[in-house]
Amino acid sequence: MYNPHLHQLINASAQKSKLDIGGADNAFYVRLLTSAETMNQLYSELYSKHPAGEPLFEAMIDAVINAHISRSAELKRKDDEKAALGNWYLSNDITGMSLYVDRFCGTLKNLGNKLDHFEKLGVNFLHLLPIFQSPAGESDGGYAVSDFRKVDKRFGSTKDLEGLQQKMIAADMYLMLDIVLNHTSHRHEWAEKAKQGDAKYQDYFYMYDADSPIPTAFEQHMPEIFPESSPGNFTFVPECNKWVMTVFHSYQWDLNYTNPAVFVDMLDNVLYYANLGVDILRIDAPIFLWKQIGTICQNLPETHTILRLIKQCVLTATPGMALLAEAIAAPRDIMKYFGSGLFKGKECDFAYNATQMALQWDMLATGNTRVMLGAQHDIAQKPYGATWITYTRCHDDIGLAYDDSIISAAGFEPREHRKFLWEYYSGKYPGSPATGELFSVNHKTGDARISGSLASMCGLEKALNEKDKPGIETAIDKILLMQAHSFFLGGVPMLFYGDELGYTNDYSYLDDPGKSYDNRWMHRPVIDWKKNKLIDKAGTLEQRIFAATQKLISIRRKLPVVADYSNLRWLTPYNFHVAGYLRQHGDKQLFCIFNFGADAAFLTWYAFKEHNNTLVTLYDHWTEQEFTVGSNEDYLIIKPYGFHLLEVV
Repeated sequence: MYNPHLHQLINASAQKSKLDIGGADNAFYVRLLTSAETMNQLYSELYSKHPAGEPLFEAMIDAVINAHISRSAELKRKDDEKAALGNWYLSNDITGMSLYVDRFCGTLKNLGNKLDHFEKLGVNFLHLLPIFQSPAGESDGGYAVSDFRKVDKRFGSTKDLEGLQQKMIAADMYLMLDIVLNHTSHRHEWAEKAKQGDAKYQDYFYMYDADSPIPTAFEQHMPEIFPESSPGNFTFVPECNKWVMTVFHSYQWDLNYTNPAVFVDMLDNVLYYANLGVDILRIDAPIFLWKQIGTICQNLPETHTILRLIKQCVLTATPGMALLAEAIAAPRDIMKYFGSGLFKGKECDFAYNATQMALQWDMLATGNTRVMLGAQHDIAQKPYGATWITYTRCHDDIGLAYDDSIISAAGFEPREHRKFLWEYYSGKYPGSPATGELFSVNHKTGDARISGSLASMCGLEKALNEKDKPGIETAIDKILLMQAHSFFLGGVPMLFYGDELGYTNDYSYLDDPGKSYDNRWMHRPVIDWKKNKLIDKAGTLEQRIFAATQKLISIRRKLPVVADYSNLRWLTPYNFHVAGYLRQHGDKQLFCIFNFGADAAFLTWYAFKEHNNTLVTLYDHWTEQEFTVGSNEDYLIIKPYGFHLLEVV
């Protein structure tokens, strides 16, 4: 419906900003007019009753216009190229790596000189974990940001970031950065002003007088995120004699999005990142954005309204930037971050397939695929046009983010099943080859999460320490099994740095007081570039794992059928040790078969014929051999922890 008041407001802002609406800025102006009513509706859902709501809506429109004006000609050209491709991020050509700049190579300048490492591997998409200013010793790995627009001096400068981004553009590489929307460091300018008694900035946070009953009312329903290291959800601030909400750590102050000024200022930061040349913006911990007494303050409807409004503003001003929701939750909750109802597929473009990641670790420990298969109905609800980040591990701990009902349906008792997994990956279960540790143990609920590198939890660290040659071979097989399973699921595969060479746990974090309390740092290694040179020495562990990972990436890139066309079907589980799925598009079929068992697995050829009863020959891209499809009574034999990538010939 036409809204003359809204049209007038936009034209006034356009004139004020000297937009060339009939010429160079016409396409943007059309996008703005087209999106304005949706922006207005979403904004009104949040702020129509706020006394500053109307003037701050105008400020939001100004921020969108100014972002377009500030966007470089080169980035606008990239926007047009991506628009011509459609949903560019669904492609099978993109493979990512997530890394800490300082632990990988020191500085952003040095990273610009290491791009050949990624090119050799086949990685063309980098996720740089937090690089913006955060206080030493109180950074939470960079997620306690004290200045959203200043690169931390540990990594270099904003100019260095811009230089790296130019090199990446020249190398046809994509860039992802994080934005922490939920909170700031207590050293951020807004927090410092709040401490000094500035009422404007106290309203940027959930701050309450010392004798207020509100913090207690919130606490009655809010769970603890880090019960061991940071119990509770509020911290007392002696400088102003008030309580402030701190869901994560005491030095991370939660932003108050019931205040539209917070939304507009943070949107301005989002658009600033877009104009730095970010291709995908990773929104950290979005499930916590909106708080309401009487709820657990997670996954509330207003959170989705905020994200949809950000998405509309980004589509209008900086349309080449995709959004990723780092929503680590059960599948049904994760799906909501892709949008629902009229906004289905129009909220965030990416989410982490965290449930599938955790389920891979379940399969590896148990040798049983039943729990994993029980979760697939919910995971399959992802709308076309949105996609996953698929991965075996990331910088964070591994939570077992799947429902007890799925475990029960697979024939296991949920509490005992989780207890087994925790003991297995912490190496306490008899015969376990894994070397990990439990993170954030909640003694009230019995819950825990898991830390440890891919290689260490696959048994490589223990095998090396014990000089167990067969154990080393099994560990390498497990590493490649895990990577291959995630690479071909559909979505963008994201390696975690060091995994491409089989880095085991790095215990040097124990010597750093700012990290020693957080065992997640054991799987965030400091890279040894002398060790990395071993990828060129035939027969070394590093060369074998690197070359195999390189081959997986190459296979994926030459098979368009594995692009995310929402074209994945799970095979009937005739052997519960074997996870098998079919990727099909047009007349192309690829069967991906993975044995999570410690013994050779036998899979009836009927598992394949159910999907194509004229099968004769299959070509395995991994072993580079052909298989002749036998009768229903015959079997494909899969070695322990082996896999096949079988294309119909």
